[in-house]
Amino acid sequence: MTYYWPYQTLFMNYEEPMPTFYISIAIIQYPGSLLSAVYGLEEMFEIANSLCSEQGLDVSFSTQLIKESDVTTQQRTYDLILLPPSTHDSYYLNPNNDFITWLKEQYSKGAICATACAAAFILAEAQLIKNTSITTHWRLESTFRQKYPHINLKVDAILINEGQIITAGGMMSWMDLGFEIVTQFTNVQTLRELGRYLVIDTSPREQRYYAKFIPPLNHGDEAVLALQHHIHAHFDQDLSIQSLMSLFHFTQRTLHRRFIKATGYNPSQYIQRYRVQKACQLLETTHLPFESIAFNLGYQDANALRKKFVEIMGLSPKEFKNRFHLKP
Repeated sequence: MTYYWPYQTLFMNYEEPMPTFYISIAIIQYPGSLLSAVYGLEEMFEIANSLCSEQGLDVSFSTQLIKESDVTTQQRTYDLILLPPSTHDSYYLNPNNDFITWLKEQYSKGAICATACAAAFILAEAQLIKNTSITTHWRLESTFRQKYPHINLKVDAILINEGQIITAGGMMSWMDLGFEIVTQFTNVQTLRELGRYLVIDTSPREQRYYAKFIPPLNHGDEAVLALQHHIHAHFDQDLSIQSLMSLFHFTQRTLHRRFIKATGYNPSQYIQRYRVQKACQLLETTHLPFESIAFNLGYQDANALRKKFVEIMGLSPKEFKNRFHLKP
């Protein structure tokens, strides 16, 4: 963190103001980056500065918008490098080598690297994620795991702060990222005041509240694909491992190995996630009681589905319905 003295004198006394901490932040505008996030983050830190001044906090966020093509002209070291979300995959899947080199140099000198949404791919490509967990948009989970299988990805989380690496998940998670940075360098009171000013709820949340299970179907294993279609068509019936083994002539070991390789889940996990996704749809669009939903999904015991629902979605069925039910 950069530390500037507002002035220097030979004789300082106790009535003189304390020095201000200036947090230097580079917001990178790379090809395809979300411009509303680029400028929204800059404005969020400006508002935070005003709130810090009102509270008498000697902290100031000094932001600089930098185009990705201009980073090599920047000689200074920043306290924090911020990569906003992206609306196109052409850049974050294949970032410029000069930019990657500059990013690694900043990191090696102590800069915090923070990303929102798809920008996590850039950190991964720069090989900055070591022995840490990160998050990205839940829709990008399959692509990320295929490209970087060694990285500990946790898409349930909307934000993960690992010290020098901070990552946020969804497209609008740049706001969560901004809130986290403001809180880290100020205090919770400043965060609450910032939320009130922007009229945004700053209470903790998770990305899995919003995630939708999208079955991966383009893996190339025809036998597993046929098994997936069978599950989708008969999710409300008996789908025991034994019945699947018998129907598709797999041994248990082969079934698990090929299914995990193709989808990222073992058969039981896949079936549970598919059924929970169906439950989400019914909670959003109908007034059916949860017991009826469970029965329609093949459960004899609603509590078994309720337990699995909470485990996967992070909310109880009632909390989910209160939050997401589509009002007529």
